[in-house]
Amino acid sequence: MASLTIVTNTQYQIKPLLESAIENELKLLEAGLRKTNERLKVFENRYKLQTSEFITKYENDEIKESVDFEDWVGESRLISRLNEKISALRGIRFEN
Repeated sequence: MASLTIVTNTQYQIKPLLESAIENELKLLEAGLRKTNERLKVFENRYKLQTSEFITKYENDEIKESVDFEDWVGESRLISRLNEKISALRGIRFEN
């Protein structure tokens, strides 16, 4: 577990400001996650494959490369990164 100490020279209460910033970032990441999932569904419907099946075939060179497939791989990787960031932000707690 990582720990962070924040020091400020202002009398302004920083904790509510940080909580609000984290909550706003979570909302943006979750919106990005929804949009990325929608884009994955478009690929899945177009090619009649679930993303997990596609990635397996792609990594095993069973699928010929194309711009669409590169985009699909990118969207799949983006889902992982977004989920990691969301998980990290949700794991933050403030101690007094």
